[in-house]
Amino acid sequence: MSHQPLPAEPTRQLEDDKVIVTRWDFAPGAETGWHRHPHDYVVVPLVDGVMRLQTPEGDHESEVKAGVSYRRQAGVEHNVINAGEGQFAFVEIELKASREEK
Repeated sequence: MSHQPLPAEPTRQLEDDKVIVTRWDFAPGAETGWHRHPHDYVVVPLVDGVMRLQTPEGDHESEVKAGVSYRRQAGVEHNVINAGEGQFAFVEIELKASREEK
């Protein structure tokens, strides 16, 4: 019997011509699945937790704190896993390219 990963639950909160805002909720061990962002983005953790980030270069685990945001650039393929023992959640804000004329 093969292991089926537990999926994290995304909830799209807002999308317009500037941003995409998604809340992600993770049970222990839940994961986003492998994906790549087409836009730069900011992550705002809602609770303290431990995240495992899988990339083609390997795994990296880090402790994150509620309200301590970080940002990433578009294009990196990855999978995010809740490596902690409790529920975990964050809000992801993808920044679409500006369409304003200079």
